[in-house]
Amino acid sequence: MDNMQLVLKSFGLALVGTMHPKMLWLSLRPFLIVSVLWGCFIWLTWTPALELLSIFLTTSIFTSWIQDGLIWAGFENARAWIAPLFFVMLLIPLISISLLVFIALTTVPAIVKMVTRQSAYQDIDKKKGGGLLGSFIYTIWSAFICLALVMLTLPVWWLPPLVAVLPPLIWGWLTMRLMSYDVLAQHASPQERDTLLQQHRWPLLAMGIVSGMLGAVPTFFWATSALALVLFPIVSFVALWVYSLIFVFAALWFAHYLLEALKELRRIELDQPLNIEAHVIDGELPSHG
Repeated sequence: MDNMQLVLKSFGLALVGTMHPKMLWLSLRPFLIVSVLWGCFIWLTWTPALELLSIFLTTSIFTSWIQDGLIWAGFENARAWIAPLFFVMLLIPLISISLLVFIALTTVPAIVKMVTRQSAYQDIDKKKGGGLLGSFIYTIWSAFICLALVMLTLPVWWLPPLVAVLPPLIWGWLTMRLMSYDVLAQHASPQERDTLLQQHRWPLLAMGIVSGMLGAVPTFFWATSALALVLFPIVSFVALWVYSLIFVFAALWFAHYLLEALKELRRIELDQPLNIEAHVIDGELPSHG
């Protein structure tokens, strides 16, 4: 089976698996926990954060031109909503990254355990190439890199073409890194994991980008809709659940793809000594002419 066939097959299996009641619960659990934590944070910091941000936006030489430009363009009420909009724009990547990190650390192992109970993967040996500590360090480091990329590119998210391109690329890269490591943590050795990530880096990146594009739908609405700004708490919770469901789907997609790829890798490695031994035996047999 070539890579494209494996991508499509695992996509279909993940799509069906996402509708399972247990998977819906696994998407709901991190959503509820992250929503409560961020809801408390926003409730405690909303007013002082807006005051500080409003002062910064009007006095800083780097940002004051934005408000002046909006007023010049005819948005006379820019002073009233520019600070809340900036605050929401800052919260979106932070909430999204925290949700993905939480799912990677707590939900992906449960998803992989459920997937490996299927008959197609029950014979895969566990070589435990990664542990909880390694997953935590890898996840936090990847999230830090992703957050740095978000902060560097956030000013140009306002441009219409880039708001549809940059979030999928960033989320796709982070999704690929986190899902690939956590899916293979228990079943692949470090050498097998490195080999698989090298051999399948482009299909995995494409899968991550597609997952990022699916996740960009609520991001785009969240970041550009005036209704989302007015109804921010309600819209943010709905968008969070959509994020959570998409990340669970991505975990299933990566699990089916990488576990099947791991089976194929081990089958090839097992066949190589047998082929060498067969060639040696054939060379030692006397020829009869």
